[in-house]
Amino acid sequence: MQLVVDVGNTETVVGLAASTTRVVAEWRVSSSVPRTGDEMTALIRAFLAGEKVNESEIGQGVMGSVVPSVNYVWNKTIRTITGVPVITVGPHSDLPISLDVEEPLTVGADRVVNTLATKVMFGRDTIVVDLGTATTFDCITAGGVFLGGVISPGLRAGLDWLAASTAKLPRVELRPPVAVIGRRTEACIQSGVFYQAIESIDGIVSRIREEWKRPDALVVATGGFASTIAPHLKTVEVIEPLLTLYGLAIAGEHLASPE
Repeated sequence: MQLVVDVGNTETVVGLAASTTRVVAEWRVSSSVPRTGDEMTALIRAFLAGEKVNESEIGQGVMGSVVPSVNYVWNKTIRTITGVPVITVGPHSDLPISLDVEEPLTVGADRVVNTLATKVMFGRDTIVVDLGTATTFDCITAGGVFLGGVISPGLRAGLDWLAASTAKLPRVELRPPVAVIGRRTEACIQSGVFYQAIESIDGIVSRIREEWKRPDALVVATGGFASTIAPHLKTVEVIEPLLTLYGLAIAGEHLASPE
């Protein structure tokens, strides 16, 4: 079993991967709350105890991070729990994919492992829409070549901006509105942010398909907001919220196995 950790800007997703296609448990931890290595270790051990998982069952830990400032804490935590060095995945990793962009070493770890997971799980030209702190669109060929994509503000950004930049508009939860036309201020905000996101995501996917000349490219949604937003998108065909964790598990097995 592998302990897989996807360190994002807003949340860190921690998972237990029984195989490269099966995550048996997952937890979300705030990335912005400062914790020592001892505190984080105690937290993860509490999660494991809740699932009745013995640490001896975990053979290795794999981490992908886009937040360098917390890497030390996570490295210490994972190594304490697994007892072995952490496998850190990023654009430098020796994986069976390629990054065909102008600055490959700047590609985020999440996009790297999403490319790997997409190649292994789907094996066709794919657009991965990752609905997290930012909304990213990744163009990935059937052979596992990352061609680049789009990075746009995330869904929470619109809600946060309205609450911070206006005197009377409240902060509301992102969820599908009952109707497009809101009859209360909160409903108006939810509708505006939600449907602006829906139309922009479908629009960007359509533009990518046209420019890439791949009208039949598979569109896969992942990330923290995938379950909320993706069912309302016309262009999304597959919803896989844990794509990044699967990618980390696949990367871990590949990098740990002797060549």
